[in-house]
Amino acid sequence: MIKKIMLDIDDTILDFHLSESIAIRKALTSLGIDVTDEIIATYSAINKSQWEALERGEIERKVLLYRRFEILFELLGVSLSGNEAQRRYETALGKESHYLEGAEEMLEALSKTYELYAASNGISKVQRPRIESAGLERYFKDIFISEEIGYNKPSVEFFDVCLERMGSPKRDEVLIFGDSLTSDILGGINAKIRTCHFDPKGRGVYEKITPDYSVSSYSEFLKLLESIE
Repeated sequence: MIKKIMLDIDDTILDFHLSESIAIRKALTSLGIDVTDEIIATYSAINKSQWEALERGEIERKVLLYRRFEILFELLGVSLSGNEAQRRYETALGKESHYLEGAEEMLEALSKTYELYAASNGISKVQRPRIESAGLERYFKDIFISEEIGYNKPSVEFFDVCLERMGSPKRDEVLIFGDSLTSDILGGINAKIRTCHFDPKGRGVYEKITPDYSVSSYSEFLKLLESIE
């Protein structure tokens, strides 16, 4: 029986793509770049690849944060500081928190039955203000941010620290719900807890990383939880 649920934040509860788009446009515009949708899409792809490299242990977080902008600027053929772009971007991103449709209602329903815990690979000084402005604290018993924990999802060390702070529950009583196979689901598998992939666009192809469950909507997730023994 599930008693405790770990939930990813970005693109599981909050619309990170919207927040990212707004913040990157503000940051790059302030640096004198004429921002287009194509530039935003290019940055988003670079950012995704850099975070995936972090998950694989191929790059350090402190390098990732400025390197993603350096890669973008190299492609654009402009000479700008990656560190300065990062500073402006994280300031703008920390002010953007937008719920995915139905996410707040799901949290309200879940919080009546389960202990909820946030689990994010984000940056503390960005995630904390976003979490606060969205009012997420009222739903979670604890909030785990990888930068503060000292380890990233999907490492088992991240989950070991989280589970200890959760009171060292039985692992079959814990489930992680998230949109990332390589971060949330693989991390849950590594930690030997139950996993549910949030796949609203139905893209899941489970060849190497297979979740225990997969849902395409919040309502489907709520129904699933009722059926788990």
